[in-house]
Amino acid sequence: QVQLVESGGGLVQAGGSLKLSCAASGRTVSSYAMGWFRQAPGKVREIVAAISWRGGSTYYADSVKGRFTITRDNAENTVYLQMNSLKPEDTAVYYCAAAYRMRAAVADMTEYAYWGQGTQVTVSS
Repeated sequence: QVQLVESGGGLVQAGGSLKLSCAASGRTVSSYAMGWFRQAPGKVREIVAAISWRGGSTYYADSVKGRFTITRDNAENTVYLQMNSLKPEDTAVYYCAAAYRMRAAVADMTEYAYWGQGTQVTVSS
């Protein structure tokens, strides 16, 4: 089993930055694709970004391209999401997830078997 714990969320003004971390434990996730998702109140959960097992390829939702960056440190069993130029519409609970059957960056939520509990990101206008 894999346990994922997100951290780094909080309240920030529009235009500000936050860096989310996702620490994995239980087993290494170095051979898994990883992803960040978010869910705003009243909306469905959506992909934000995904990264391949070695970090060589990434995927970003159109809404965050050029503002967010996903990276990973396999030695630390940790995935990060750097969020810049934040907007009020980025407000959501952000979830980290692991796709143990996949090595390529994948946007399909159904491929992700392990999920964290989420961290709240609130962007004020």
